[in-house]
Amino acid sequence: MTMSASDLSLSCRFADYFVICGLDFDSGLETDTLSGDNLHISPLDRSYKGKVLAHYPDNINSNPFDEHAVCMLCLPAGLQFKTQKHSLEPKFHSFVVTKENASRYYGFSLIFYEEVRNRNICSAMHTLQAMYITELSSGQTPPGNRKSNGKESSRSLPRSFKLAPHTGAALTYYDITKDKLYVAKSIALICQYPYVRVAQLFLENLFRSLPRQPGPGLSPESYVYNLLYEVPVPLPGQALRLYVPPAEPHLNPIPVVIRMPNPPDELPLLDYPLRLMFETLGVDCVVQLFTCVLLEQQVLLRSSDFNKLMLVAECIVSLLLPFSWAHVYVPILPAPLHHFLDAPVPFVMGLHMDSGSHNYGSNGSRHIVLGTEAGLCLVDIDKPDIQLPEELPILPHRTPFVEEVNHILDKHQIQRPETEPVKLGGPINGAYKPMSDMSTSCTLPSGGLRRKHSLHDVLEWEEGRPLTGSPPASPTRRAPRRMDALQRIVDIVKRVNIDDVDADTVMPTAKKKILNDEEQYNEDVRFNIAVRETFLNRFVHMFLMYENFVIMPDQDRDSWLSARESMVNFDKASFLSDQPQRHRPFLSRFLETQMFATLIDNKIMANWGEYDANLQVFEHRIKTVRGRLGEGGLAARGYSVWAGAAGGGAWPCEVEVGAPGERLPHRAAYYRAFPARLDAAALAPPPHPDRRTNSLKRIKNAKWQVKDCPPELLLGDIGRRLSTEVTPAAIAQNNRTFVEKLLKECKSKTKRMLLEKMGTEEDLSLGCEVSITGVEENTMIASLCDLLERLWSHGLQHKMGKSALWMHLTNYQELEQCSNSTKPIDPNYLTPALAWCVLRKRLDYLSSVGPEVEAKQSSSANRSRDSSRGGSRDSSRDRLSNSGTLERKSQPPNPLRPLPENLTFDMRNVQAMTDIKTEIGYARAWVRLSLEKKLLSKHLRELLSDTTLLRSQYKRTAFLRCEEEREQFLYHLLTLNAVDYHCFTNTYPTTKLPYRVLIVPSRKASQTTANCWLSISGANGESTPKIPIPRNTNEFVFHHKNLGVLSTLRIGHDNSGLSPRWLLDQVFVRNEVTGHTYTFLCNRWLGTGVDDGSTERVMVAGERARPPAHPAHPAQSPTTHLSTSTIQHMIVF
Repeated sequence: MTMSASDLSLSCRFADYFVICGLDFDSGLETDTLSGDNLHISPLDRSYKGKVLAHYPDNINSNPFDEHAVCMLCLPAGLQFKTQKHSLEPKFHSFVVTKENASRYYGFSLIFYEEVRNRNICSAMHTLQAMYITELSSGQTPPGNRKSNGKESSRSLPRSFKLAPHTGAALTYYDITKDKLYVAKSIALICQYPYVRVAQLFLENLFRSLPRQPGPGLSPESYVYNLLYEVPVPLPGQALRLYVPPAEPHLNPIPVVIRMPNPPDELPLLDYPLRLMFETLGVDCVVQLFTCVLLEQQVLLRSSDFNKLMLVAECIVSLLLPFSWAHVYVPILPAPLHHFLDAPVPFVMGLHMDSGSHNYGSNGSRHIVLGTEAGLCLVDIDKPDIQLPEELPILPHRTPFVEEVNHILDKHQIQRPETEPVKLGGPINGAYKPMSDMSTSCTLPSGGLRRKHSLHDVLEWEEGRPLTGSPPASPTRRAPRRMDALQRIVDIVKRVNIDDVDADTVMPTAKKKILNDEEQYNEDVRFNIAVRETFLNRFVHMFLMYENFVIMPDQDRDSWLSARESMVNFDKASFLSDQPQRHRPFLSRFLETQMFATLIDNKIMANWGEYDANLQVFEHRIKTVRGRLGEGGLAARGYSVWAGAAGGGAWPCEVEVGAPGERLPHRAAYYRAFPARLDAAALAPPPHPDRRTNSLKRIKNAKWQVKDCPPELLLGDIGRRLSTEVTPAAIAQNNRTFVEKLLKECKSKTKRMLLEKMGTEEDLSLGCEVSITGVEENTMIASLCDLLERLWSHGLQHKMGKSALWMHLTNYQELEQCSNSTKPIDPNYLTPALAWCVLRKRLDYLSSVGPEVEAKQSSSANRSRDSSRGGSRDSSRDRLSNSGTLERKSQPPNPLRPLPENLTFDMRNVQAMTDIKTEIGYARAWVRLSLEKKLLSKHLRELLSDTTLLRSQYKRTAFLRCEEEREQFLYHLLTLNAVDYHCFTNTYPTTKLPYRVLIVPSRKASQTTANCWLSISGANGESTPKIPIPRNTNEFVFHHKNLGVLSTLRIGHDNSGLSPRWLLDQVFVRNEVTGHTYTFLCNRWLGTGVDDGSTERVMVAGERARPPAHPAHPAQSPTTHLSTSTIQHMIVF
């Protein structure tokens, strides 16, 4: 039985477009200026502008053709030229484009080189080569782009141009009389589903099977027409056989089988081999990269192979199941889109090693210029090497999980790198300890864990136990290759006079069978299933009872969607309290991610019949595990391995597409090159009622039902689509999108912090306060620090450190110090832009000296005249706060002189902390200190008030230079003053801090001849030793390790001297960094023969407060106090 598939292929075809990109000889040779200024390199190394020469069909309504994006991704390095001295092997790579509705379509490109026979192009290349050599000889290479090596430029032709064949600069030299010039061309497929193997086989064989001489063979139009219009995508659970071109023109087409998985029993489609990712990176590196992606860090991949970038990105994202990446996703970043690296949002991007985004250092090495590295994970695929962000929490059960993955790799005989370089030490207290190549923060403890391995560990390697069946992988060690370990065992055995022994005798192993392409593909499918099920099993056990903590709405679907962002849908505090303590640092951060929020939203949407495919797979696995564990096993917290078996491999074919037939009645006898344009008439789409020469056939009585194409799996709401165009308007629109996203994130984050700290809006109106766990609060503060780093990195012109925020703060501090005309300027520190800011500051200072003196004289005269009139109105006005509410009258007067509330004072306190080693650590400490003192909004407003410094450091499109959004951002931060945080005090328990003590004795007996002392205890569990109180003074300062929130004070004396009796009224203790002041009331005698005769008193800390600004400093504004109605208004709007 045969049936037409025209309806199927119209809406669910295997390929949407066939594309040819390359050099347009009509427009000539054009330099690709969007790829950067590349005049400093040889013409053969430059990028030129390519174009879409043809695409078939013209357009599809469901997937409109984006010519600009497709051309950039088919030729991501631009149009390249080579000579016969270069390698001219074709290279395949795939790419992905995210559409406005968050769905994706995939592209597959084969880049090959063809000889240029156009004399005009050859002459133009020869002219550019002569101009380049002339500039080198005269030393006129643009200095901004020249690679500096510390030597003077020579006026003679460089020795590197002694044309030794195939070496050095000779490869970049083109001689029109001797060399053949080749130019890149790309043939590509645009598909809805990533069937990588079939696409690669089709493109490579289409190029090879092109008849180069008279003889048999089909035209390329025949194969393209068959794939475009006659091959549908199989339905879920069905396999389809199609035909691709052969490797030689005279051979018959090759049959291949594709299959669409059938969820929830099967996992979603993944045709990229995970084997290649593990062979390239190793298990440790993959798990660390996986952790960064789970926590939605910025991930930047680097490789000299475009296909590896796409492979690693797709594989690591596929392991997130049931979660999905919902942020910027550009696995291959073309040169014209390097401004995407400035995106202050989480992203996964791939950057080619030879990309123009690298700058040359003083030693000739190249490095990437990014706005910030605070939350960046940088992966060098080729080395392999990984650099991780600071304070990265450890994945729960990481060590047994790595062992289980290693066991799967051993079972499938997957090779790993000889060494697995790891930039982190062992996990301590839920976090990694960075080593020398990574900067460290003071919140991370030092040291590492290293496990020693015995001969018994190695001998049990091949046993079938999942946890001990592989050599334990510690994060601090370099894993030796398996054969190296076996050889060491053999050497040990031979030392005891046993000569007839080899590796197979000690540990018999099955030699890996050499597989053909079809067998290797089936083995890769089985390995993919095993690894993906293992990763999914981790999430199943991690969130086995998650639905018990989902807060289901009590309103209808539309009402819930309208208030979706402001509602709490998951009881995170209860969920975390049910988890082991060592897992909470990771889980508390993961629960704040967008991917987890999307999963919970999909769970709620399932109540109204809208099911997400990933969620169905997840809940199917949860149901299976619960059925296996039973009711008694639900509370088990140990590590559980995946108990399934990897299926897949060769599938029985149910549907077949006939082999292609010749579409051209009079095909060309042979082709000298791949045609720039195919026959449009032969590739015209078939009419709706199609009589096709090829048909779908049922095989083995399989039932074929015409159904709609399965819906595309959406990847989450990524907001507005980022334009791939590179016009100034498109770049400005992208920046505007980033600004709006940052402002929205700031609003939601501050609102969430308020609600979690104070309770829901209903609780807020009742005056209730809800406490949250320390881990969850610390996670929210860390998330705020990351947001501030991304805000300050957006639109940064020149990067001078790893932390953009700390760089801005230090520049501001230096400007403030340089404003004093008596201090000399250090020319080695100031950049030209910063020097100009200093000069402007000094000019403004000198111009304002005269008026300020006159103003002070007149104000002093006015105060002397008004002193006799009384100050009742002034005193009543001083009691008003910035919000217009009255200060609490019950607060006792504080005789301590208030601390300065300016930005630089807090900076100096942070800089004095000796246990912080990095710029990122300083920035986070400053943010935590400012937030605890309720001065974060005020400090940032002061920092951003210097518009001259702001203009010198940031582009016009930067977030910090958008005045309206900046004011809203500061307004949202101001709402955090409504709650009390101890994020600085609780985060740095080992920091040595100064404490000021003021003793207030009673007037009746204010003096004593005894030797007095005191001891203070705090919430951190620390107590000071007995601190002697200096004689003849009631105020002194001592330094001690952070005590936390002070709780008790013990004071006494030795009852010596003639008059030891002492009547103590109260004691004030103030933390000189945070400004927290504690009052200890006593009003008792100390001494024998009076009161109860005790010489010691223990006092409990009373009301603590941060003192308001001193009236003698009118420039300092008093602390802002917000009423409940004001807080509610800020939260709503």
